[in-house]
Amino acid sequence: MMALIRRSILWAGLLLLVHGTSAAGQPGKPGGAAQPASAQSDDFDCIPATIGSPYIPVDSWIYPAVWRLYGLGYVDTFYLNMRPWTRASLGHMLDGVADRLEDADSGPLTTEAQELYDALSREAGDEGSAPCKAQKGTAYVESVYSVMRGISGTPLRDSYHLGSTIINDYGRPFANGFNNYSGASGYASAGRYLLYVRGEFRGAPSSAGYFQTLADQLAVIDLTQYYYNPTCWANPASISCVILPPNLQATIPVGPIFTTTNGRILEAYVSAQYLNNVFSFGKQDEWLSPAVGGSMAYSNNAESIYAFHINRIEPLDIPLLSKVTGPFRYEFLVGPLKGHTYPIDPWVHAEKVSFRPTENLEFGFERTVIWGGKGHVPITIKTFLRSFFSLTAPQPAGKNSPQDPGARFGTFDFSYRLPFLRNWLTLYSDSLVHDDVSPIDAPSRASWRPGLYLSHVPGIAKLDLRAEAVSTDPPITNSDSGQFMYWEVLQRQGYTNNGQMFGDWIGREGKGGQGWIAYHLSANEWIQVGLRNQKVAKDFVPGGTTLNDLNVQVVKRIRKDLEINGNFTYERWKAPVYLPGQQTVTATTIQLTWFPGRKVSF
Repeated sequence: MMALIRRSILWAGLLLLVHGTSAAGQPGKPGGAAQPASAQSDDFDCIPATIGSPYIPVDSWIYPAVWRLYGLGYVDTFYLNMRPWTRASLGHMLDGVADRLEDADSGPLTTEAQELYDALSREAGDEGSAPCKAQKGTAYVESVYSVMRGISGTPLRDSYHLGSTIINDYGRPFANGFNNYSGASGYASAGRYLLYVRGEFRGAPSSAGYFQTLADQLAVIDLTQYYYNPTCWANPASISCVILPPNLQATIPVGPIFTTTNGRILEAYVSAQYLNNVFSFGKQDEWLSPAVGGSMAYSNNAESIYAFHINRIEPLDIPLLSKVTGPFRYEFLVGPLKGHTYPIDPWVHAEKVSFRPTENLEFGFERTVIWGGKGHVPITIKTFLRSFFSLTAPQPAGKNSPQDPGARFGTFDFSYRLPFLRNWLTLYSDSLVHDDVSPIDAPSRASWRPGLYLSHVPGIAKLDLRAEAVSTDPPITNSDSGQFMYWEVLQRQGYTNNGQMFGDWIGREGKGGQGWIAYHLSANEWIQVGLRNQKVAKDFVPGGTTLNDLNVQVVKRIRKDLEINGNFTYERWKAPVYLPGQQTVTATTIQLTWFPGRKVSF
């Protein structure tokens, strides 16, 4: 299946390049002589809603920059809880900011906002101001980078159980010693069509991993010590049940773990845009939360999946309905998960809709379903529709049959610029519930990640503060032994892809929080100090786990096209089930990124 997907992307890319080459220079089309829209034979080519534009990677500096501009009161139309955005959408978000800046009183806050606006406008470029100018037959080298990471001590890389030293990092491998990830990204566009690729070469040292007795213990906790077939539910000791050694489970890093040296695609997709809807196929970023530290529904903590996406990238206004809800956006994705023991290769689909009834309030609802898989339920249109429309809990007999609708999770999130503090303080929250329609219906059964963002400190315009708390251990009897949130009685490696959580890094039955204070040297340069805490419940992992880290980040530009991103983390963790006593880990990461800004017309 994956081979077919990759071949499809390759052929689509070749067709895209051929189309772009043949279209470039034709009269009446972008890249040729300019003509009035009425004189063009292909009118849709000069309608902004149909011009293809690449997504901005979710780890880009652009997102915190727009957050600041929003917190200062200069941007109102963007959606915090649905990332990534396209570059063209970024340009549309900035519409009207220049007028507000002209009307604003001079002062340090206005100066900060002006710097942010200027930097973001340069990044949006022609795609924001005039998306019809040169969108056919164009290739663009977005970035070339190298990440060098040195780790001392024994790091954790187990977001499904004990915790992880490095989070929200695309599921990259890491271990004690020197780690490196070097790659590049770029795209080619032709009218409404686009091909984007971001790939890298990875190197990570070998490590001891978990010893066999710990791996066995975690497998028993997850109920994954057997490869279940239908007869095993009643009699797991039956000789017809195949015992699966835990070292074959991606969610349990049993040792020895060998050196990693391979190439990996972080993102690779082809897309077509039609009336502000982007239809894409391939591997791409997702972050479905207003929070910065983690996302309950979907984050980049794990490797992205190959999926089909439909994304409404611009707000939709429907008469009558939008008078109540305001304009809204929606997104849909469906694709296979990897690294699951049973059922093998289940699929996941997610749907989200987000509303903005006022310029200060945004709220959204999301639903994730993990269903199907080899040996359980076939992946067909029929089983997809069953999982898509099912809202009631199935009976045990149905759960263990081909009628199983899958593991259902729902989220609710919001962000609100507080009254009388509109240009200062934003309150936001993300939440997740299992086997209920929404956290609003069952708040006591839900997981929560609330947060506060202070866009500037009084008297220090360049300093901002952010704090987030998080818990996936609701006070109910179901939340016990790690067998409720992010876990399901049949999809036992539930919310993971290739062994890592693709939801919030806090994992199962975890509590903790994060805090950051940042001094902004410019729009895309800053010095930041952060704290992180995580505790895993003792009834889940014997003895529980505790993780605390202090991290310092410095981002600096050498000229406008070369970025140096340095990060140092000092971490202490305890996990008696793994190693005795308190463990100390340091991680020093330096990333060099070149933004060549090179466009090539076909």
